[in-house]
Amino acid sequence: MLNNTFKNYQSTRASMLSLLLLTTLSFSTLAKDIPSRKPSKEGVSQQRLDKLTAHMDQAVEDGTMVGGLGMIARNGKVVYSETYGQSDREANKPMKEDTLFRIYSMSKPITSVALMMLYEEGKFFLNDPISMYIPELANLELAISTADGETTMVSDGTSSKTVGEGDASKVGQTRQPKRQPKVRDLMLHTAGLSYGFFGNTEVDQQYRKNAVLANPKGDLQAFVTKLGKIPLQYEPGTKWHYSVSVDVQGRLVEVLSGMRFGEFLEKRIFQPLDMQDTSFVVPNNKLDRLAQIYSPKGTGNGSDAFLNNTKSSQLVVSPPQTNASFLEGAAFESGGGGLVSSAMDYLKFSQMMLNGGELNGVRILSPKTVELMTLNHLGDMPMGADNPGIGFGLGFGVALDVGNIGEIGSVGEFAWDGAAGTKFWIDPVEKLIGIFMVQSIPHTTRLGKEFKILTYQSILD
Repeated sequence: MLNNTFKNYQSTRASMLSLLLLTTLSFSTLAKDIPSRKPSKEGVSQQRLDKLTAHMDQAVEDGTMVGGLGMIARNGKVVYSETYGQSDREANKPMKEDTLFRIYSMSKPITSVALMMLYEEGKFFLNDPISMYIPELANLELAISTADGETTMVSDGTSSKTVGEGDASKVGQTRQPKRQPKVRDLMLHTAGLSYGFFGNTEVDQQYRKNAVLANPKGDLQAFVTKLGKIPLQYEPGTKWHYSVSVDVQGRLVEVLSGMRFGEFLEKRIFQPLDMQDTSFVVPNNKLDRLAQIYSPKGTGNGSDAFLNNTKSSQLVVSPPQTNASFLEGAAFESGGGGLVSSAMDYLKFSQMMLNGGELNGVRILSPKTVELMTLNHLGDMPMGADNPGIGFGLGFGVALDVGNIGEIGSVGEFAWDGAAGTKFWIDPVEKLIGIFMVQSIPHTTRLGKEFKILTYQSILD
C-alpha cells in the first residue's frame, strides 16, 4: 500500500515537473526577440548601412524630423537597428529602441490577421454579406450623387483625399446598390464606405456630422449603428476607396469570437507573439516611453488638424487632443488606426507573416492563408490614379510591377504606412523586413521612402 502510494506520488510529481518544464520552455520561447546578426553574414553591407544612418542623422540636424528609429531584418535576423534624434525634444529625451509609437494605419494589417484567424476556424466566408453578422449594416442605401457622379480617390502613401464632390444636383437622393457589401470588400476597401476626412461629398459630410469615429464609450456596436444610417459612397466592389472598413472588421471580430476586440488581439496575437508593448491604450507606467508627436507649424488645433496643409517645415508639439485616444480612459478600439507599438513588436508581427504565419514555434495563420492575404484581389481595379503598379490584398498593399511603381523593391512585397510617417514592408524575395518609425502628423516628408531606398542599396548578396 505504502509502496503504491509512493509510486503514485512520484508519478504525480514527475507529471507536475514535466508540466512546469513545458510551461517554462513555452514562455522562454515566447520571450525571445528577433535575434541580431552581423549584416555581412546576411548579405548586407555595413558600410552602406552607415549611409542610411548618416542620411537620417542629417534629417534630424536639418529639422526634417525630431527623432526616429529604423530596423531591418533579413533571413530572420536583425541586421540594422538604429535610433535617430530625440523621442521628446522638449524634455531632451533621446530616442531609444523601446520607444513606443502611434502606428495609426499600421494597425490595419494586424486587424486583418485577427479576422483571418477566425476565417481559418470556419466562422465566415469571404464572400458572405456583412449583414449576415452585423445586422446594423443590412440594406444599405447608395448615394446617387457619388455613385453616378465623378469622384476620384488619390493617395500619396501617407494620406489620401477625394477630388471632386459628385453630382450636386442629386444630393440627398439614394437608391439600392446592385449588391450589398461583402466581408471581402471590408478587407479590400471596396465596400463603398468612406472616412469622411479626405473629401467633401455628401457622404463625407454625413460621416463628419455624425462623428462616426467619435465613440467615447468605445462601443463598436454603436459605431456600426451610426454607420448603417449613412449611405454608401460607391457601388460595392467597383472602386478602391480608403475607409473605416477596418474598424468594421474590429466589430466583426467581436461578433464572430464573442470577445471584445482588444481582448481578442491581446489573447490571440499579442501574447502568443510576445508583443508586450502593443495596445490601444498606453498604460501609465509606460507613458515615459511614448514618443512625443509633432506637427508642422501652422497646422492648427482642430480635430481635423492632421489633414491641414502648411508650407512650414518647422515641427512643433501637436495639440493635446492628438494624444487623447491613446491614453488611459480612452475606450474606442480602432482597428483601423488606434494601436501603439514598438519597432521590435512590429518586427515580430512582420516576421510571423514572412515566415508564413509562424514565429518561434507559435503559429498564428497557415501558409496558405498568408498566401491568400498577400495576393492582389483588385484585378484591374486601380488603387487611385497615383498608385501605378500596386494592388491590394486582404489588409496589405501588394507590389505588382516594380518598373511601373518606379522605385526599388521586389514584386510580391506587401506593406502599409501610418499617418504619422511610420512605414513597414515585407519582401519575400529578399527575405527582408523594413520598419521605420517617426512621429509627425500630418506627415509631409519622404523619409519612409528614403529609408526603403537606402535599405535596398545596402544589399549586396
